[in-house]
Amino acid sequence: MDPKRELTSVDLAALVRELGVYEGAKVDKAYLYGDDLVRLKMRDFDRGRVELLLEVGEVKRAHTVAPERVPDAPGRPPQFAMMLRNRLSGADFVGVEQYEFDRILEFVFDREDGTTRIIVELFGQGNVAVTDGEYEVIDSLETVRLKSRTVAPGSRYEFPESRTNPLTVSREQFDREMDQSDTDVVRTLATQLNFGGLYAEELCTRAGVEKTIDIDDATDDDYRRIYEAIERLALDVRNGNFDPRIYREPADGDESDGEGSSDDGEGEDARVVDVTPFPLEERGKMIADPADSFLAALDDYFFEFSLEDESEPDPTEQKPDFEAEIAKHRRIIEQQEGAIEGFEQQAEAQRDRAELLYANYGLVDEILSTVQQARAQDRPWDEIEERFEEGKERGIEAAEAVVDVDGSEGTVTVEIDGERIDLFARDGVEQNADRLYNEAKRIEEKKEGALAAIEDTREDLEGAKRRKEQWEAEDAAADADDDEDESDDRDWLSMPSVPIRENEPWYDRFRWFHTSDGYLVIGGRNADQNEELVKKYLEPGDKVLHTQAHGGPVTVLKATDPSEASSHDIELPESSVEEAAQFAVSYASVWKDGRYAGDVYAVDSDQVSKTPESGEYLEKGGFAVRGDRTYYDDTPVGVTVGIQCEPWTRVIGGPPSAIEGQAETTIAVEPGRYAQADTAKRIYRRFRERFEDETFVRKIASPDRIQYFLPPGGSRIADD
Repeated sequence: MDPKRELTSVDLAALVRELGVYEGAKVDKAYLYGDDLVRLKMRDFDRGRVELLLEVGEVKRAHTVAPERVPDAPGRPPQFAMMLRNRLSGADFVGVEQYEFDRILEFVFDREDGTTRIIVELFGQGNVAVTDGEYEVIDSLETVRLKSRTVAPGSRYEFPESRTNPLTVSREQFDREMDQSDTDVVRTLATQLNFGGLYAEELCTRAGVEKTIDIDDATDDDYRRIYEAIERLALDVRNGNFDPRIYREPADGDESDGEGSSDDGEGEDARVVDVTPFPLEERGKMIADPADSFLAALDDYFFEFSLEDESEPDPTEQKPDFEAEIAKHRRIIEQQEGAIEGFEQQAEAQRDRAELLYANYGLVDEILSTVQQARAQDRPWDEIEERFEEGKERGIEAAEAVVDVDGSEGTVTVEIDGERIDLFARDGVEQNADRLYNEAKRIEEKKEGALAAIEDTREDLEGAKRRKEQWEAEDAAADADDDEDESDDRDWLSMPSVPIRENEPWYDRFRWFHTSDGYLVIGGRNADQNEELVKKYLEPGDKVLHTQAHGGPVTVLKATDPSEASSHDIELPESSVEEAAQFAVSYASVWKDGRYAGDVYAVDSDQVSKTPESGEYLEKGGFAVRGDRTYYDDTPVGVTVGIQCEPWTRVIGGPPSAIEGQAETTIAVEPGRYAQADTAKRIYRRFRERFEDETFVRKIASPDRIQYFLPPGGSRIADD
């Protein structure tokens, strides 16, 4: 059987009971490993150092571990770990609860400056959300935006819809849940009663009820015996009557009597497959090792499981799932962008409400003054609300604007121009407006945090793309060695079906090409990308090129890949520098203005700085250059678009001397009168005519993809 990777609801119920002994422990530090493992280092005054692991990735677990088994601290802590440290350092561990009977744990920590809740979701994709005492989300490993619930910074944490808790269910409710089923007994316990497959079978075995009996054929006595088995299980959980077991499966498939232990040699070649807080009859034929506590059993189980998992890699998973990682980062970016947009809308709405108060100053002041005078006369809130209702009947404008009076909060809700605004009755118009302005500022601060988070995610995305490209390039190189003779003879244009081998390199969102010498050149598409190239991707040994004319892209001739060690010692070929210069001038305003040549200069990376001279100012995307420049005067424009078939099938574009040697077929363009989209369509039609496999062209060289490589402004096919 497959080893256990996720804790069950019964496991969590037992876990919560045992973790209670650590209440009062103080948090020292928090760590984040990768993007799914949180470690909290704590000090318990009776038990010493306590290490708590919370993992929500492919493995989902929560338990303490022996200090010697703690993974080495990662390098520079990410933002999420720093946030945890800021909120939890020195905090007291108040306790942990299981939400209903779901696989959700809520850890509570208190400090003088407030309460922090860490909500760990051990189901589905898994998540860790950090909230304040009022459940407002500070941050989370995953942002969730579903119709049913939202988990996002700045929003109130929403638990999933609650389900039946079988450990507290009454006999009457139990009967109703069973009667509503249309399947057999064991499936009903697993789904309707939320026990899951293992414990559903265990309860049937303990009750002596046939698992597969149809629910319509189950008797009242069957119900009674199953319910009594549930009550005994619930009683053991509530009273902490645990007798944990680590179950092992013999490597040779032999059965055990259930009492074997790896300590006596019987289980030396057995691998761990399960861990439970009680001995289970359903596991009776497996080797069972007892443990002193369920926490200790979990520690031992997952420690051995991780060792076995590392030593026996699955041969079917040799290639990392880069696509899933890239898709995940893109999904997170999309959610973060949605959150940023939401923050902007919320902040704008708060400012609009403040402006409405000032625009209707007299009306709002009359409402607040009425309430303040009534409260000064000790009039109850109910009476104040009645007076506003009477005023509405008489058509008094101020009374008609009041939609609610809440004495418990001391607030009055007004509706002005269709917008509802909560006012603190004790404050004046200015104070209420200032509160709304301050709330808008607070929301904008959240937006800044989200912008920083999205940059981190974009870096993770680019890293995943780089790793994917490196892996696939190595793989393709190996294939190329095997098939070199065969591929040299291929006539790609005449092939009835061209195999598609896609690759999305990390630099694909920039302008790019590879020189005829094999060096990568990247350029910005806008000011933001120009800024990013200089700040993030410019390394020692690189060359930077730019046109003398305003409006050109920052062009970087890379000496090394960002994943490689940078070096000053690499001598970049002059042919590559000249091609990079032609690239820089072709995608600048020179082409857009209909000119056929322009001046370009080149400098070393260490001559470029984002720090201006005293008294100077750098626009976004701009940079300062210090030292001598090498000029390439009257560099001709020139762009060729082609379709590459090896090692990847894709559109490429750039200087003709570079592209013609890398593409199977090419089309040159020059400045002209046709818009980008129209030129791209003309090129697309020509490519379709050249390939026997027209579907191949449609799939990898659509007009949109071709347009991606065309310079800004008008163009025409050179031989038209």
